[in-house]
Amino acid sequence: MKHNLLALLIGALAACGFAPLGMWPVTLAGFAMLLGLIAEAPRLRSALARGWFFGVGHFTVGLNWIATAFTFQAAMPPWLGWIAVFLLSLYLAVYPAAAAGLAWRYGRGDPLRRVLVFAAAWIVTEWLRATMFTGFAWNPLGVSLLPTSVSWLAPWLGTYGLSGVAALIAGLPLLLVRKAWRPAAALAGTIALATLGATLLRPPPAGHGRIALRIVQPNIGQQDKWREGFEAENLARLERLSAGRGGAPRLLLWPEAAVTRPLQNELRYPELQAEAERLRRRVGAMLGSQDLLLTGGVTWRSRDGQEISSATNSVFAIDPSGRILARYDKAHLVPYGEYLPMRPLLSSIGLSRLAPGDVDFDFGPGAQTLTLPGIGEVGFQLCYEIIFSGEVVDPENRPAFLFNPSNDAWFGAWGPPQHLAQARLRALEEGLPILRSTPTGISAVIDAEGRLLASLPWRTEGVIDARLPQPKPPTLFARAGNLLPLGFALLLATLAFALFRRARAIAEPANPR
Repeated sequence: MKHNLLALLIGALAACGFAPLGMWPVTLAGFAMLLGLIAEAPRLRSALARGWFFGVGHFTVGLNWIATAFTFQAAMPPWLGWIAVFLLSLYLAVYPAAAAGLAWRYGRGDPLRRVLVFAAAWIVTEWLRATMFTGFAWNPLGVSLLPTSVSWLAPWLGTYGLSGVAALIAGLPLLLVRKAWRPAAALAGTIALATLGATLLRPPPAGHGRIALRIVQPNIGQQDKWREGFEAENLARLERLSAGRGGAPRLLLWPEAAVTRPLQNELRYPELQAEAERLRRRVGAMLGSQDLLLTGGVTWRSRDGQEISSATNSVFAIDPSGRILARYDKAHLVPYGEYLPMRPLLSSIGLSRLAPGDVDFDFGPGAQTLTLPGIGEVGFQLCYEIIFSGEVVDPENRPAFLFNPSNDAWFGAWGPPQHLAQARLRALEEGLPILRSTPTGISAVIDAEGRLLASLPWRTEGVIDARLPQPKPPTLFARAGNLLPLGFALLLATLAFALFRRARAIAEPANPR
């Protein structure tokens, strides 16, 4: 039991490598200690338990921001947030447990083989975590390497492949402790050469284009956003921050659900249709004569035209006349935030969505590229859609940049910087600039190398005036997607199997002639 408690503590410490703390050496050290605990496990069940306890500690600390969301829902007590974080961690810990079990089962007898199997298993289990049961890809291990030059491997291996590299680096201390000097030197040298090659082969910075941007951060907290009577203040603040400097054309960017009343609805009541039209015209009147606005908003849907049956969480492109030029509907919805799974059952026991309202949102069609006048090809990823590596760009129609409006006002001090770090990793692996607008921060301009060119701090009202960064040519990951990290995992597993065959051949006595 003491080993399991130690694994729990190590997992919690390993979460310190992610934003906002950014102590990435602590994360690598935590994974190195996990490998040591796996090596010392007397049987498979012990290794699985140690991996699972590590995961519980790791995700409970790293995902603590989820508990904050429960403080904004009057229908559920705030303490339920910590219960939700713990229960989610109990499930997510299954994936580290699986990686630990595979490393113990197929890596016994050789420390290098154990490290290779663990890295391969971590890649696959992290990819599974991002895809199973709608997926929850938050804080992949690779994002902890973002401050280091090793992150330049992301365009070649993707996020999950970068996580595998982090697991390999964490395995180096195990090799040194076991006095496997030559394997340690070979592994370290390979990672160093690959990093150097990726750094030297990266295209030069793409520079900036002609399009002027204004990103608006109104600093409207979740406690006010949906409060009755606050709509007028919300619009007034957006209007004040959007005021132009002269008549030059601009692309204005507002956060997710910046406009809280529906900009479109399918209800056939004339007064509601007129209300939506007035709202669109008022929003358009805030723009300069040559401006274009991208704003988060909602629609109401109706099967019969009389009752609201569902809604969409959308991004609207609006011109100065208030005309909607294009609309993107969010595809990767948040369970319990935008829809309630198994609604008849869960609502009967008193559970509800965290967001206000009882109407579920509809799923959009997925990553899309829309062509906007004067702007060109734009891709959209609404809020936490941006965390899903390999799913953020339409491969048949690559955009020039991605717009990632979000509402991080739910998520305390830890959620926004973690969200930003994952958006930066998407920019790096795809070779595309990303623009973020959030109500309370952190809004940002990210270039195609994942660099933070401009940002607004958390809980700060303000604007970012900048020029749109240029995209880079499609990276290898942009072309091949998650086939790359899965192929990398297969390569590592093949090397581990070759080591096993070699060790077995040496151990077997020579056949007598």
